[in-house]
Amino acid sequence: MVDVGGKELSRREAVAKGMISLNKNTLSAIKDGGLKKGDVLGVARIAGIMAAKRTSELIPLCHTLIFDSCAIDFNILENAETEEQRIESVCTVKLHGKTGAEMEALTGVSVSLLTIYDMCKSIERGMIISGIRLEEKSGGKSGHWRSNAVH
Repeated sequence: MVDVGGKELSRREAVAKGMISLNKNTLSAIKDGGLKKGDVLGVARIAGIMAAKRTSELIPLCHTLIFDSCAIDFNILENAETEEQRIESVCTVKLHGKTGAEMEALTGVSVSLLTIYDMCKSIERGMIISGIRLEEKSGGKSGHWRSNAVH
């Protein structure tokens, strides 16, 4: 592991995003609560937060961090012209620490999207998870960074 013992504590925040593309019937079932496994987005939110908190157990040499907060938000993106349906997951992790929370935010997004897939695979196996990325980070020696990539 990288030695962070000499670093100063600072306020740190990381925001990661990702998408899952799905068909109209699957999105309707999610919105209507018509799936046997229950509230898809509620369960996916909890799964993503739990995964973010356990990142150091999943990613070798990752430091264990204590969060001030961790949130998973979902944006439903529907395009009537193309009939493309997507759910965007956004994970925001905030803490005071000696190392950043980028990996935790990325892990939270990944697991939240995998949970949506798992809960909906009985009605659609062709869902596509894509675009998982760090959107923004702040704090520490390198300061503030924001992605300028178009997604």
